[in-house]
Parts: sequence; C-alpha cells; structure tokens
Amino acid sequence: MNTNREVDVVVIGAGQAGLSSAYHLRRTGFVPDRDFVVLDHSPGPGGAWRHRWPSLTYGKVHGMHALPGMELTGADPERPSAEVITEYFDRYERTFGLRVRRPVDVRAVRENGDGRLLVESSGGSWTARALISATGTWDRPFWPRYPGQETFRGRQLHTAQYPGPEAFAGLRVVVVGGGASGTQHLLEIAPYAASTTWVTRRPPVFREGPFDAEAGRAAVALVEERVRQGLPPRSVVSVTGLPLTEAIRQGIADGVLDRQPMFDRITPDGVQWPDGRRIESDVILWATGFRPAVDHLAPLRLREPGGGIRMEGTRVAADPRIHLVGYGPSASTIGANRAGRAAVRDIRRLLAEQPLAAA
Repeated sequence: MNTNREVDVVVIGAGQAGLSSAYHLRRTGFVPDRDFVVLDHSPGPGGAWRHRWPSLTYGKVHGMHALPGMELTGADPERPSAEVITEYFDRYERTFGLRVRRPVDVRAVRENGDGRLLVESSGGSWTARALISATGTWDRPFWPRYPGQETFRGRQLHTAQYPGPEAFAGLRVVVVGGGASGTQHLLEIAPYAASTTWVTRRPPVFREGPFDAEAGRAAVALVEERVRQGLPPRSVVSVTGLPLTEAIRQGIADGVLDRQPMFDRITPDGVQWPDGRRIESDVILWATGFRPAVDHLAPLRLREPGGGIRMEGTRVAADPRIHLVGYGPSASTIGANRAGRAAVRDIRRLLAEQPLAAA
C-alpha cells in the first residue's frame, strides 16, 4: 500500500458531521479519493448510532435531523434506531458516492514539514492541506472517579455499554447522571429492577413548553462562547435542560425520577453519602456523558490552558487548516449539518488563498 498519499482534505469520521462535510465537499467540486478522503474507524456505516441500545426505537429518538440532500422518510418508529439510521447512512454514502474508507483508525495528525498535515492511520498515511475532524464523543465515555470505586463487588457500566432494560431484571440499580440518557435508562429499567436510585451532581432542570428557535440559538451561543475561550465544551442539552415529556411527568409522579444528591464514596455493597446514609446496589450505571475524541490531534498541541481547543466557528483558532465539526456547539444533528457546510466554505477559501501549497 502506498503511503503519504496527497489530497486536499482529509475527513476523519463518518457520522453525521463527517458525512455532512463530505457531502458539501463533493457538492462544491471536490472529488472523492482524488481531492479528499473520508476515514472511519467503524466497520460499517452509522457512526455512533450503530451502538445505540436496542430499546431505543426510532420513534423515541429526539431531534434526529436528516443529512443534507436526502431525507429519511418512511422509517418504522418501532424499529431500533440503530438499524434505521445505520441503513439510512449506508444509503446516503452510496447515493452520493462518498467512498468512505473503513475500518481505518487514525492514530495521529502531525506537521508534515511542508505546510501540509500528515495523517497517520492503520490504513496508511495521507498528507493534506486541510483537515476536518468529525470524530464526535462516543469513543470517549466519561467515567467519574470516587473513593472506594475499585472495591465495589457489583457491576459498573457506562451508558455506552447499556444493553437494554431486561439485563437489570431483579437487580438493585443506581443510575448516575441527570441528562437525557440517564432519565431514559432509568424509566426503562424501573419496571424490571428490584429497585432504582437516581443520583445527580446538580438538580435536574426540566423544560416546559416548546423549545423554540430563539431558545435554541441562545443555548448554542452559550456553548459557543466556551469553545471560543478555549474551555472544554458542554453539551447543548446540558444548557437547554430536559423536555418535560409525558414519560418524564409519569416518572416523577411514580417516584422513579426522585433525584438524590451525589454520593461521596462507593462501598463494596453500594454507595454512601457524607451523612453516612447508604444504599445497597448490584449495579452502578454511569450515565455521565462523553468527552470529545480528539486525542489524534495531540501532536499538534492545540489545547489551551483551560483544557479545551479554542475555536472560531468550526475553525481551530491556532491553526486555520483544521476544523472540528460536531464539536461543542455543532454537536447535534442539525448543528453538524450546518457546521459541515461552514467548514467546507472556509476550507475552499483557505485553499484558494494558498494555491502554491498544493505544488
């Protein structure tokens, strides 16, 4: 296999953000495998949707926005979302001839020494004049650390490993996390489990009424301000709060969504609070979110003292060749679509201003 193949743009990741970026590259004249390449570490299409738990049917998915140029229509709401959306992504890749290369693990992106970036991967190396990193967060589940955690005799798992509610039948379950995943898991598990306990660091914020465009823009602006300052991004959902759906209302009324403050240690048999109160449990389910999967960019030293990567729109402030799509304010399906278009527009301008870099 040849190494150091030259392209104008490398796109890393073929989830919503990566496919949106690839679509806009192709639509504006870039040719797949000649001008740009899409590298994806998954064995098949679907991005993070491939890994969603079986009980998350398509009808339960909130805010799934179609990829640019092709709607998702006629999907059975009772089918698992992993199946529906994986098939849709597969059809999308084939329809637009995006030629995603997989499975390819990108190990590092570093300077090539001639103004280009060197992308090193399990599938060989590419040099590129620009890079779109659309790697999302699924590969970096966040596991908090608490005293005594290693002594717990039960099972600990992250929401990324959630197998569906039947696996918790007859067990005492502690669910940690106040986001959408935590509440969804808790509501599913409660009818099967012997008992459930819901623990969050902060009291949950439930949003009543419709979430209009103005509120959405305000929430995205808050996340955008963080990444503009070089701080780690928060999710848009963490800013907007959780919609007070009928299922949530029922869960509150039934006492399932009875939030407890965060425990301060884990014991061999459960969890314990500062006042000495204990709850015995068989399982701790960490619905504690994810962090951006950007370790492959470490050789470029893009992180700011605040711990994040400072951004100007989708562009890394310290290096205009690099765009992060699906990062921070664009970490939503509709946000990823818009960010893909914006990144391609900026990259086209960059390449036009530096025509000799391709020589």
